[in-house]
Amino acid sequence: MKFTKMHGCGNDYIYVNAFEEKIKDPSKVAICLSDRHKGIGSDGLILVAPSDVADVRMIMYNLDGSEGAMCGNGIRCVGKFFYDYKMTDKTEITVETKSGIKKLTLFPKDGKVETVKVDMGKPILNAKDIPAVFDKDQLINEPVEVNGKTYNLTAVSMGNPHAVTFVDDTKSLDLEKIGPDFENHPIFPDRVNTEFVEIINRNEVNMRVWERGSGETFACGTGACATAVASVLNGLTDNHVTVHLLGGDLDLFYDEDNETVWMTGPATTVFEGEVDISAI
Repeated sequence: MKFTKMHGCGNDYIYVNAFEEKIKDPSKVAICLSDRHKGIGSDGLILVAPSDVADVRMIMYNLDGSEGAMCGNGIRCVGKFFYDYKMTDKTEITVETKSGIKKLTLFPKDGKVETVKVDMGKPILNAKDIPAVFDKDQLINEPVEVNGKTYNLTAVSMGNPHAVTFVDDTKSLDLEKIGPDFENHPIFPDRVNTEFVEIINRNEVNMRVWERGSGETFACGTGACATAVASVLNGLTDNHVTVHLLGGDLDLFYDEDNETVWMTGPATTVFEGEVDISAI
């Protein structure tokens, strides 16, 4: 199987051209190849596949083999993959995902895409649609007990569920210890991605993320979108904010009037290769 290793702000995936490659059990392949000691090493597997309703389809699997609905960093790399491998010559494309069709604007330089702007769509705030089991229609700055400690959470779905909590300092957090308790909290029946956010000023925040099925990652695009929305809803930032992640920066704009979130960030190819998956 031919593959391309790519990352968006350090959120790395193995990308495969599913127009040409046929994978019988992508979930199992994702688990084996994502292993950073025995495999290629990644946060998961993304198939760049044909679509009946868009220019291309993104099918993603987390490193634990579970299928994800949407990945903001991953979709930028899908746009780069689609353009760089000359599968399109358009700089405005649509991508089918499990959370709907997303519109991408590609910014190439010398024939290769460097930056991608994504219309991430409307944030979902209704608790039951996130889903979150809660006695109010929305979960915004609500106290929730997690393993004996109370955190104020704001729940937002950007195609997958997020819980955003604001902290004084992101660097000192032991995410390996507290992350699983958030991910598997009973208030979130489908598990949840959790963003720990430190406000710097009205236009900048620091963010660390614990992703369901993957653990702590260097970046999470949908999580950065959820962070921007939660920061505005809580009156902590303006609607244009730079989110500083472990792997780099993302530019977010929450257009409240049109109810959509715009995300702009880099997409990077690391290397290409070929791997035998016949024994997987």
